[in-house]
Amino acid sequence: MLKGRHLIDPMDFSVEEIDSILNLADKIVENPEKYAHACDGKLMATLFYEPSTRTRFSFEAAMLRLGGKIIGFSEPNSSSVAKGESVADTIRTISCYADIAVMRHPKEGAPKIASLYSQIPVINAGDGGHQHPTQTLTDLLTIRSVKKTLSNLTIGLCGDLKFGRTVHSLIKSMSRYENNKFVLISPKELKVPDYIRKEVLEKKNIDFIEVERIEEVIDTLDILYVTRVQRERFFNEEDYIRLKDSYILDMKKMKMAKDDMIVMHPLPRVNEIAYEVDSDPRAYYFKQAKYGMFVRMALIMKLLGVDEIC
Repeated sequence: MLKGRHLIDPMDFSVEEIDSILNLADKIVENPEKYAHACDGKLMATLFYEPSTRTRFSFEAAMLRLGGKIIGFSEPNSSSVAKGESVADTIRTISCYADIAVMRHPKEGAPKIASLYSQIPVINAGDGGHQHPTQTLTDLLTIRSVKKTLSNLTIGLCGDLKFGRTVHSLIKSMSRYENNKFVLISPKELKVPDYIRKEVLEKKNIDFIEVERIEEVIDTLDILYVTRVQRERFFNEEDYIRLKDSYILDMKKMKMAKDDMIVMHPLPRVNEIAYEVDSDPRAYYFKQAKYGMFVRMALIMKLLGVDEIC
């Protein structure tokens, strides 16, 4: 069903196709050894035009744990990109060597261009502030693994909702499941963009509210998805200083939350979640990172068409 396809945007796959990836990821979580040779003889190219730690390591670990191998670069100066080679020519060449390619690029739309010229599946590992579909798959797997559903949830999204690509993708994806409610927690300077509000939330008649303080709503949430509020996004330093502590999650705020609320974060964390929260059983951001490896294993298998072998 997914063999040979590209993943550029979280909406590229139907709900049924996403569920099939999550179902395979669940099986891998339960018995990873069973899949240790699923990609024997397969080669993945990692084309990272900008720095990455978690995403690159997660993809590489995923392919290696499936028995495959890796070629690629972690910064463009070590490739012919430094000589001015285009994305189209790079992927045409890589298609001669590898079975699947993973691309992160600072320019929005670059992985899409690569997919138009590629003879192998291309996975978008992040393009500027645009899309990060495998982070979305990671988030969906984490939520479903803990809550046993992707429906009937109250999801709080906190921090930079204007520029946060992970937030935009998660709203679009979770809006496809039934009866989810969104609580959008941000300073007015960093509110969710109009196109998300109008084209996703309002157009689909999805229940949502917008507030400025976590304390107002944390007791209503099933999930709290935290992102960093960045000083550089404010025109007025006084506004930043006034608001910044409102978006630091600490144990005082956690005491107001439900016992089964989970805290998620796409990482890296700076200071938006206090270290004291790490020991709380509701803190799921490092488990979330591990789920990222498993869901990428499932995605690689699906796009290569080896999921039926195991």
